[in-house]
Amino acid sequence: MEEKIEIMNLLQNKQILEHELQSLAYGSVEIRKNNSNKYIYVHYREDGVALTKYIGEYSDELYNLVLNNNIKAKQLKKQIREITKKLKQLNYTEEELSEKVEQNIDFAKRHLVDTIYKQAILEGVATTFADTESIIEGGKVNNMTSEDILKIVNLKHAWEFILNKNVILSNTNFALLCEINKMVEEGFYYTAGKVRNTPVTIGGTTWKPDLPIESVIKEELEKIFSKELDDIDRAIELLLYTMKKQIFIDGNKRTAVIYSNHYLISKGKGIIAIPAELTQEFKDLLIPYYEGKDENKIKKFIKEKCYMSI
Repeated sequence: MEEKIEIMNLLQNKQILEHELQSLAYGSVEIRKNNSNKYIYVHYREDGVALTKYIGEYSDELYNLVLNNNIKAKQLKKQIREITKKLKQLNYTEEELSEKVEQNIDFAKRHLVDTIYKQAILEGVATTFADTESIIEGGKVNNMTSEDILKIVNLKHAWEFILNKNVILSNTNFALLCEINKMVEEGFYYTAGKVRNTPVTIGGTTWKPDLPIESVIKEELEKIFSKELDDIDRAIELLLYTMKKQIFIDGNKRTAVIYSNHYLISKGKGIIAIPAELTQEFKDLLIPYYEGKDENKIKKFIKEKCYMSI
């Protein structure tokens, strides 16, 4: 059992490092000139394939950033190789995804812009579907705050993380939950991904969540996984539990949606996303759920109006 846990932790750490590596702008630098302007490109290899990527208009800051990223990329690759070596020593052989799960990953990717847009609206981000799509594709938008743009970028990174093969093959556990929140809240809180240690209040109710305790959260998650539920109902339980528990200082709803979808996708059962036009109705149902007055109504709402099968 200890060996299995070590393998799981190594796989999750490897994926975190690979995600960090992929997010870096690094490689052999080329500066191209067009009239009086200069532009930075990098050349690099990925899975043995030579690739070229445009980084941006030349500036000393951007040029030095790429050079520093080259050093960081070298360190990350070394760490990834060390983890791969440890996995080999533990006789780990990479599992293959079932056809159903692969189809679900493709399904989630096709709906990624729509899903992130719905999450952004749920969070109160002032965006449109078109602006959300533009941000995800790396374009520029007007009339949006830098904070709102960063929230959408972070959602993209978190979704890309959970849709990775190694992460989908990992357990939907507490460590994964924390990693998702860390990505969702990157750039906002230095405590992102850590269990909060300060009280929080919920708008619209006098109910207050208790201070979360890591050991208790792990036990309660284990209880959800030990219940006799079908995969869709279990995903809904995970979603609502994470929202109500308010484990983190912020981003709990965004974290909850992605966390529950990791479980659902790993089972090949579709995705959950709260429709933008039903955001207020969902929030209105959350309050009595938080207060312990009505659980069935919001669960029925999610299953009937927020769940999409493949």
